Amino acid sequence: MRLFAFDDERCGALAAEHGTPCFVYDAATARRSFLSLREAIPDRVRLAYAVKANPFVPLLRCLAELGASFDCASSGELERVGALGLGAGRIFFAGPGKRENELELALRLGARVQAEGWEDLERLDALAPGELHVNLRVHPMGGVAEQRSIIGGVGPSAFGVDEEDLVEILERAKSLERVRIAGLHVFAASNERDAQKLRATYGMVFDLARRGGIALQQIDCGGGLGVPYDERELALDLSALGRGLAELLRENDWYDGELILEPGRFLAAPCGVYLVRVVRIKESRGTHFAILEGGINHLLRPHLTGQSFPVKAIDRDGPTQLTTLAGPLCTSLDRLGAMALPELRPGDLLAFGMTGAYGFTEGMTHFLSHPVPAEIWVE
Repeated sequence: MRLFAFDDERCGALAAEHGTPCFVYDAATARRSFLSLREAIPDRVRLAYAVKANPFVPLLRCLAELGASFDCASSGELERVGALGLGAGRIFFAGPGKRENELELALRLGARVQAEGWEDLERLDALAPGELHVNLRVHPMGGVAEQRSIIGGVGPSAFGVDEEDLVEILERAKSLERVRIAGLHVFAASNERDAQKLRATYGMVFDLARRGGIALQQIDCGGGLGVPYDERELALDLSALGRGLAELLRENDWYDGELILEPGRFLAAPCGVYLVRVVRIKESRGTHFAILEGGINHLLRPHLTGQSFPVKAIDRDGPTQLTTLAGPLCTSLDRLGAMALPELRPGDLLAFGMTGAYGFTEGMTHFLSHPVPAEIWVE
């Protein structure tokens, strides 16, 4: 998996054409990511793109044309996906704090609601015009260990029904007039590149589903398919992932429904590059700074996770030095990481790779009212 969707020459040309800072997304890379995953996994596995990774409309349209379903987590995401004119059954709606108007919109679009608890079930029972099949999200006791708490780990969580309460709520739901729980939703991994760990987590989800003791149409194992952010990191082995999923379905022959995965980062990250120029260089008490046009207002992930995006200096080579990349915001939180880079000068162009996911829409775009970067779709 390439860390940068464009080579140096193309990055320079795109920056000259569109100005900086900007996000540029490569359609061919997005298609390749989807098709490589689709071809590696069993037909019974549905791919529902996690829109939160990047809701850019041309990207959504590209994935829809390839046959993707969509995992939405807000009314804004529902509206963007709804405008694609998809057939029935290709939209899922998740989130721990769904408002009534959002549930109404989801029902109008024919979305499969991932209910987070009794409140969702009760309100859907009142809103549904007839029998309504929903999935119930369960917060498990186990899963892939996180370096940073992104999905909540195994402790207390705002998401879903605690695993130990599952049987009780399934029994209670039998009293509902219209709502029928017909699937389970468990999200227990984040940016995991080890196919065996993912396979083990999905096995845990199937064990949980079997213990529920009800007939299921769907088992949604959430997202978590990871990508490398460093040349030393290995990419996810899709062949191993596909074999593991096929084994899982064979071993659980009691289940004849769909298995759903919600890749967001895996599909979107590789297609994006963030282009930004150096404004000034500074030495401060032993630290070498390059201060850029954009910072955490455009790329918040390094601050949240402690891991930088891959960075390259366009048309610069030679000896490197440890350089701390700072943004233009009036806060010392505005740091994009420290890495070995060639000697930089004001005006130099940097490219940040893997920014097609959790880039533009995760940034603190309106903080300090700096200009909003352009988003460019390249066919």
